[in-house]
Amino acid sequence: MSRTARIERSTSESSVLVELDLDGSGRTQIDTTVPFYDHMLTALGKHSLMDLTVRASGDTHIDVHHTVEDTAIVLGQAFRQALGDKSGIRRFADATVPLDEALAHAVVDVSGRPYCVHEGEPAGQEFHLIGGHFTGSLTRHVLESFAFHAQICLHVRVLAGRDPHHVVEAQFKALARALRYAVEPDPRVVGIPSTKGAL
Repeated sequence: MSRTARIERSTSESSVLVELDLDGSGRTQIDTTVPFYDHMLTALGKHSLMDLTVRASGDTHIDVHHTVEDTAIVLGQAFRQALGDKSGIRRFADATVPLDEALAHAVVDVSGRPYCVHEGEPAGQEFHLIGGHFTGSLTRHVLESFAFHAQICLHVRVLAGRDPHHVVEAQFKALARALRYAVEPDPRVVGIPSTKGAL
């Protein structure tokens, strides 16, 4: 069965379209009008092996916050929809990814219970303006918004890092790898991987 989704969401602040295929090859077409965010979502698709199309626009003349947040919301919704009943998946996964001096660890439980723990960024990371548009504080907001709407439990910890760009990118790549492994079919799993019988 195809594990794909297509979701559109429009508000007075933004318009977002997300299409994804969990069983893709990492092909991406990303345009959020926020260049650094485009770079991060491209990395997310590439390293998760999801085929990912994102088209977003919004009131970036005010701030990029609305467009970034709303894109994360729709991405989470699409991820959740594409998973279906989660039958046969591994469910749990983690990944530790370096980027030069930065090192990030992500742990995922595709549990149906949204939760996000985000720790370890260097002091002042949230105040950095990366690429001229993306404020460091948005990283946590993206992770929280995605986890909530995907209905996954997500822990992300930055273990080392100095360069603000590297610190964010290592987190997106670690998330990507953890998601890749968590949603992979496990040939030993029969049905839904939960003692409750539902996720």
